[in-house]
Amino acid sequence: MPTLHWLTRDEDLRAASRVPYRLLEEAPDLSAGDPNADNILIHGDNLEALKALLPFYAGRVKCIYIDPPYNTRSAFEHYDDNLEHSQWLAMMWPRLELLRELLTEDGSIWVSIDDNEAHYLKVVMDEVFGRKNFIDTVIWRKNYSPKSSARHFSSDHDYVLVFSRNADAFQPNLMPRTKKQNKAYKNPDDDPRGPWKTSDLSARNPYSLGVYSVTAPSGRRIEGPPKGRYWVISKEKMQEFDRDNRIWWGKNKNAIPQIKRFLSDVKDGRVPQTLWPYEEVGHTQDAKKETVRLFGGEVFSTPKPERLIQRILHIATNPNDLVLDSFLGSGTTAAVAHKMGRRYIGIEMGEHAVTHCAPRLNKVIAGEQGGISKSVGWQGGGGFRFYRLGPPVFDEEGQIRRDVRFTVLAAHVWFSETGRPWNGNSGSPLLGLHDGQAYALLYNGILGDKRPNGGNVLTRATLAVIRGEIGRQAGPFSGPLTVYGEQSRLAAATLERTGITFKQMPYEVKARS
Repeated sequence: MPTLHWLTRDEDLRAASRVPYRLLEEAPDLSAGDPNADNILIHGDNLEALKALLPFYAGRVKCIYIDPPYNTRSAFEHYDDNLEHSQWLAMMWPRLELLRELLTEDGSIWVSIDDNEAHYLKVVMDEVFGRKNFIDTVIWRKNYSPKSSARHFSSDHDYVLVFSRNADAFQPNLMPRTKKQNKAYKNPDDDPRGPWKTSDLSARNPYSLGVYSVTAPSGRRIEGPPKGRYWVISKEKMQEFDRDNRIWWGKNKNAIPQIKRFLSDVKDGRVPQTLWPYEEVGHTQDAKKETVRLFGGEVFSTPKPERLIQRILHIATNPNDLVLDSFLGSGTTAAVAHKMGRRYIGIEMGEHAVTHCAPRLNKVIAGEQGGISKSVGWQGGGGFRFYRLGPPVFDEEGQIRRDVRFTVLAAHVWFSETGRPWNGNSGSPLLGLHDGQAYALLYNGILGDKRPNGGNVLTRATLAVIRGEIGRQAGPFSGPLTVYGEQSRLAAATLERTGITFKQMPYEVKARS
């Protein structure tokens, strides 16, 4: 497969592995509403935030929407969008790598972009996600009137590139049928089956049973299908449909036959299309009006209308699915996900995470009626928790920081071993079983013994506790066991004989890259 090369490519391909795992520290004064709503707003660099999320959310995000800087050589108030091409690619690659790790197998990622970098981004995403997992390119008509100041063309559209973690597993939801589509169905003959519209019964494709004469109810003999075409059904099937009043011969019962397609037989929805007009999903002026209404001034140059995000989430998610936006901007994705009953994670590095995103979500919780609120019947409720990026899990000497809690380290250990997020709790040293192997962590006095050489050491007594917990959770178990701890007092021969792998902390606690 062709690859894209730029000045710092080799270094950038390793960038994600060099990012330290950091702690997420809640700021309770900025959290709001129901703390159990499972919605998160993170203030901090999105590359470091994505790495911090991996141990907890790898493989759990159903839909990612991002609206990264477009690299348009213009300065935005809240973003430095004046990046050289190589710098832009260097910024995108490691973030896309981590975003892919967070997606569910049937999840999808949607990236807003324009012509400045769209074609380069497509090649990079082909490499990160796999060319076979490219779904399509959506064209959003964002302007409702031409820009007379344009030098060459008035650019009226943006793109949204759509990829899936696994295209074979991705199943987009159907779009609801429009009134205009349903209006095409009539019932001129008062058919009790309801409204219908006609469909051609001939085609150019050769069909061995598709050449025969028919007789219209008026008595007119029709020698065959139109010249150069074939009936698409056999004569017997044509007669069967006619007896069932599924053939339309025209008002005078003298026309070329057509088949009646009933509205009642049509699917409740329609396959999503790739051309999205502003009449359906809004335009840039709609988006700016929404932010002015929320914030009292035009504070963002390129906001997206809530209806655009609503359509993406409608196609890509179902209620309670997890949505992620790592370039949250003014908070539109989080606000729309909240109103649509989706869980969400929003990441924003700018100070407007505090000054705009959190206040906007507070208004949503209070029942704010802008954007899509009326169309989805939004009345308020829910909540979110606000986090900031804390220090790295490891200090400068490679030691685990003393303030790292058991649950945090447990999540990292489990993820480094299994590649999956941890679902356990802090009440047991047993982290769980995965693919026939058990994992345990002796740390921070998890067994109640907080002496320096106490509960963090693998002894016959602590091993008995771990084995007992395995028995309670999984019954008889003879598979391999990996134990992390500060020290082991069991002989190497004993460990080998009993199938135990001991990993000493902090030296063997490794962050999965």
